[in-house]
Amino acid sequence: MNRQEMLNRLVEAERERMREAERTIWQHPETGFREWKTHATLKQAMEELGYTLREAGDIPGFRAELDTGRPGPTVALLAEMDSVICASHPECDRETGAVHACGHHAQSAALLGAAAALRQPGALDGLCGRILFVEVPAEELLELEYREELRKKGVIRYFGGKLEFMRRGFFDDADLCLMLHTGGGTHAFSLNGGMNGCIVKQIAYRGRTAHAGGAPQQGINSLYAASMGLQAVNAIRETFRDQDHVRVHPIMTGRVGTVNNIPDLTTLESYVRASNIKMLLENNRKVNRAFISGALALGAEVTILDRPGYAPVNNDENMYDLSRRVMESLVGKENVRINPGFEGGSTDMGDISCVFPAIHPNGSGAVGKGHGDDYRIADFDSAVVLAAQYLCNMAGTLLADGAKEAEYILANRHTLYQSIPEYLASIDRIAADINGVTYTEQGAQIRY
Repeated sequence: MNRQEMLNRLVEAERERMREAERTIWQHPETGFREWKTHATLKQAMEELGYTLREAGDIPGFRAELDTGRPGPTVALLAEMDSVICASHPECDRETGAVHACGHHAQSAALLGAAAALRQPGALDGLCGRILFVEVPAEELLELEYREELRKKGVIRYFGGKLEFMRRGFFDDADLCLMLHTGGGTHAFSLNGGMNGCIVKQIAYRGRTAHAGGAPQQGINSLYAASMGLQAVNAIRETFRDQDHVRVHPIMTGRVGTVNNIPDLTTLESYVRASNIKMLLENNRKVNRAFISGALALGAEVTILDRPGYAPVNNDENMYDLSRRVMESLVGKENVRINPGFEGGSTDMGDISCVFPAIHPNGSGAVGKGHGDDYRIADFDSAVVLAAQYLCNMAGTLLADGAKEAEYILANRHTLYQSIPEYLASIDRIAADINGVTYTEQGAQIRY
């Protein structure tokens, strides 16, 4: 029996363990930095397998280590714990609207299965180095106000779980990182050319309340200012270059006032996305200028909070090639989709890819719209069992034969940054609290 056959059988033997975890997490969805039930479920399962966990403590998430006993590189296998919010989904949490409509529950179950299989006798024979299993919170960039509160309290510095784990030292001893995102479609696996990065924004327009019918001239309408800002953002969309994959999608999150009062506070949230950091920063300034124009039109004030979101995903070309070979050996070339194009969404795996040789492919087994009210896992074997087999075989291939594949990838790495501290110092410059317009007797001064 060759290594792949052995690892596949070891994963198959963990089917019920994975199914129980997948069902339990699905039934208890939690959004980012709130995943305590998920954390407890996975913690118990990992400790039953004999793992000692390093927990984040004040936020959910942990890592566990498996040492082959022979020196070599460290491969980190990742999974995400959080859900999205889709209150119209028939199986969402009725109190919170949370639901795993992005398949993170299946990811976590697959990582558990890989951790169980690789701990079995014979699984590490011929391998060197170490394997890390990292369950990460808060991949979905939701509830920005809540995350800003956590940041102000000093609980977190960054809104994304992987980035926060990088800050906390969870990846200090890693050399290569990979995960498999649960997906759908007709192919068992899909490899893409990369994904957008993003900056997250909170915008607050402040006006002056007054009687809406009796004395509207005494007020400054923050809702109108916000509406003008949104129109200005829409007006600059044709200036975004197609090759930069720019996406801007603001939502209105709150308004203070009643129908017979001029509203004095209107709040928005938005992302600005792009496929490279230079154009991300450049277009973010355009968007800020557009939002500020809405305040100027009405004489309102506007504050903009910019926070680092995620860097663009840049899949390591040699990790990409190795992943393709492992996938084809598992399911055949015809069942692996190679998509050289860029995906418009964002993930904090992009931050990982700035520092480590990394790969972020997609699996299968889901049906329905991602983040939508018809999303579900239709094929457990594809979404969880095959995903765990992929993770095991990637780790096994990287660390076999004196870690030949891993050493080649490390020797030919082309990451944008050489260390975590260097990367964090770079993205910290994105954070800004902008008072967009100041009114003086001489006129208005703007900052963006």
